[in-house]
Amino acid sequence: MNPKRIHIESYGCSTNFADGETLAGCLTQAGYTLTASAQEAEVIVYNCCSVKGPTENRMLDLVKRAPTGKKVIVAGCLPLTSYERLQKAVRFDGVVGPAAGTRIVDIVNRVLRGERVVALDSALRSKPDYCLPRLRGNRVVSLVPVSYGCLGACAYCCVVFARGHLRSYAVEEIVEKVRCDLASGAREVWLTSQDMACYGRDLGTNLTVLLNAVCAVSGDFRVRVGMMTPNLALDILPNLVEAFGDEKVFKFLHLPVQSGDDKVLKAMNRRYTVQEFKAIIEAFRAALPQLTLATDVICGFPGETEEAFNNTLRVIGEVKPDVVNVSKFFARPGTSAASMTEGVVGQAEIKRRSNAMAQLARQLSLERNRLWLGWTGTMLVDEKGKVPGSWVGRNFVYKPVTLKSSADLLGKTLTVRVKETFGTYLAGAIIE
Repeated sequence: MNPKRIHIESYGCSTNFADGETLAGCLTQAGYTLTASAQEAEVIVYNCCSVKGPTENRMLDLVKRAPTGKKVIVAGCLPLTSYERLQKAVRFDGVVGPAAGTRIVDIVNRVLRGERVVALDSALRSKPDYCLPRLRGNRVVSLVPVSYGCLGACAYCCVVFARGHLRSYAVEEIVEKVRCDLASGAREVWLTSQDMACYGRDLGTNLTVLLNAVCAVSGDFRVRVGMMTPNLALDILPNLVEAFGDEKVFKFLHLPVQSGDDKVLKAMNRRYTVQEFKAIIEAFRAALPQLTLATDVICGFPGETEEAFNNTLRVIGEVKPDVVNVSKFFARPGTSAASMTEGVVGQAEIKRRSNAMAQLARQLSLERNRLWLGWTGTMLVDEKGKVPGSWVGRNFVYKPVTLKSSADLLGKTLTVRVKETFGTYLAGAIIE
């Protein structure tokens, strides 16, 4: 077995996938060869997520199943959020936090020499240099982390323990990164971070300034803006809506509500009200009526009464999101929610509530997607489908449209007509 053969697997958010692309680029530049499977490699790097309890369980099971005889390095958020559990549950040869950058090369070298490496000391202060090599997982999509960390202190969130306080890249750095990726073939730019709405506040700028600068870059490309918290979106709202109006920006808004009850939001330390959440959506839809809206809901947070849960159901039914990411509450170690003892909701009830919310989400998603039946327009094909001969593109509101073709359509801009609608996607046909 060639000790220069490395296998990397990334999981979780788009920022973590971007981190994984940098790990791959740095190791390749250092002379390592990436392998398609873990069996072929001498060293396996698992770039892990741990945002939720079930996610952490899946990550640990993944590492446990690593092929025998391989050196194993665990990277990403998991080592910082749950290091004690990681130590007890799995065998590993090295650990490093998120955004490791060039440090991964030294860690791999030391692991191959027989050392057991724990490199978690500077994870909360660093962010990778944009000049580092990166191997994009999708030649069409450019993942651009605009910052690391956030300004929030949500009671349920453990990501802050791994990603730390806000550290933004300068607007000029991001624009240059976008230019370079477009020159190398990217057609879709994902601006991503833990919270896009807090971008630049440590540098005296904000998201609207960044969007205007990125959209001023010449070229035929589209921009997807990642998740943003309502309170920080609210104070830049008029300019934010205007920036989203640029033809290069997907009309896609990811705005987590988490709960439709103000008392629960306060307990969660979410710094907005239900009415403020609605006001943001109203402002966006007034300017962009075909907007795709995605939101997140946590079911069973401590103190969520039956009435509070029904309030959330009502709010979701009123705003009619296209996508609702439903989560069951799981107390994460070290968070303030983990020590809450009053109003704790039982697991059976959490399951019932999440099932009810998921059912509503499916109903609304199908209802919203049916509005697109017969739509004709252009879209960029940005990924291969799961079925051989299938492709997935995104229209101007970031709705996924599937196509069937034996040709390679990746990166093509096509005119399509939506022939059929489903709960999570649209099915289209190419118009000759």
